[in-house]
Amino acid sequence: MPWLPFKLRDADVWARVDDRGELAADAGGRVDVVYKNAPGAKLYRAGARNLVRRPGEAVEIEAGEPAPERGKPAASGQASSKKGGPPGPVPDGAIAVWTDGACTGNPGPAGIGVVVVEDGERRELSEYLGEATNNIAELTAIERGLELVRDGTRPIFVHSDSSYAIGLLSQGWKAKANVELVARIRELTRKFPDLRYVKVPGHAGVPDNERCDELARQAIMTRSRRP
Repeated sequence: MPWLPFKLRDADVWARVDDRGELAADAGGRVDVVYKNAPGAKLYRAGARNLVRRPGEAVEIEAGEPAPERGKPAASGQASSKKGGPPGPVPDGAIAVWTDGACTGNPGPAGIGVVVVEDGERRELSEYLGEATNNIAELTAIERGLELVRDGTRPIFVHSDSSYAIGLLSQGWKAKANVELVARIRELTRKFPDLRYVKVPGHAGVPDNERCDELARQAIMTRSRRP
């Protein structure tokens, strides 16, 4: 089947259409889309109602593997393996956000570390939070990481070793504490049409996870914020 150019919110995508040029939607109204007009482009699903036609001719695209569903850990090596192995690289064109929080005592002096890899550029953040719990540090690290993303229209993979944070933000857990912080992050995530959380094993030698832990502990030691 051919593909036609569409807008998915603020992102340019190509959507699968039938021979009449109409969106090839399934019974649930969802359509295959890709973010890149390139062989092997990762295949996503989007609601037909969210797609707006933009100028351009039909093209043929040999799409690659399907991406995991929103809110679920990424598949095909993107998430931790059953044996706790490290995640693989994010798909081409996606943004990798790595986060970690640390706390000396719980509660106690807390800090966060963030690494964002976008378009081959690597940015880091080390920030002291003052007195806080470890859970607050883990959640705040995710918040800061998302705030650092420049192009929110692209797929974003947020890596964290906190089951607590991932459960609250992607699995519908009810917040019994830190309610305002969780609500603020949930509101922030609505800006991103394709946001995924990847659970990584903590203190297992995963380079960017270890770097975030180092940045968080540096923040505690120096009592400072360093972009």
